[in-house]
Amino acid sequence: MMSKDLLLLLHPVFAVVVVFPLLGIVVHRAFQVRQRRLQTADTGKSKISPVVGHEHVELGRWLTGAVVGAVLLALGFDLTSHWVETQAWNQTPFQVSFVVAMFIAAIASFALLYRAKKRLWRAVFATLSGMALVILGCQDGIYRKTAQWYISHYYYGMAAALLLIFSLSVLKDIYSDRTNRWRTIHIVLNTFALLLFIGQGFTGTLSLLEVPLSWQEPYVQKLYQLQCDKNPCVVQPSAPVR
Repeated sequence: MMSKDLLLLLHPVFAVVVVFPLLGIVVHRAFQVRQRRLQTADTGKSKISPVVGHEHVELGRWLTGAVVGAVLLALGFDLTSHWVETQAWNQTPFQVSFVVAMFIAAIASFALLYRAKKRLWRAVFATLSGMALVILGCQDGIYRKTAQWYISHYYYGMAAALLLIFSLSVLKDIYSDRTNRWRTIHIVLNTFALLLFIGQGFTGTLSLLEVPLSWQEPYVQKLYQLQCDKNPCVVQPSAPVR
């Protein structure tokens, strides 16, 4: 297996080992927080430990960071692979510099979002983080599958990342809002994000089947050129060199 193939696997491995286990724990804590709140409202007490709320918040912050990190890993792999294939640093050095600057801006603004306390700065850094991700995702070389956006791993992942960034930015508002408006928004948006993550399980598997390893790539590209995804066809591999 070539080094490019190992880099290709970084994103799915990170998602399986880090993101989805965190997601399961966060969802479990969310249900516990909900149950504890309902039990306390009914009987005035609950057997569920009060620390579940704090754990839900902290693990949710970790989950947001992991998801954004996974998105940046995937975008970084696609872009660097495209640059190597097209020698982009010789052809379009300004664009390469701009994209690198966007990566730095995305990481910096996202890190500052964790530290921001005032609502204005949280909104600013959340907006900058989201914009940087979207701009990076719009670059040439990103495997978006726009024609089939409804089963696109890119669009599902980008939407989930943006929702989590928004949730992180309004976290302090949830606890200061006595009308529970922000809590309701948080629940609705993150329920939708959970559905997107479930979809990611399907679309991610599909992407792994569609994105070839290095030794498979010439044959797979030939299949696409012949439109074998629409019509049955056969590509004969050349004989191995001995």
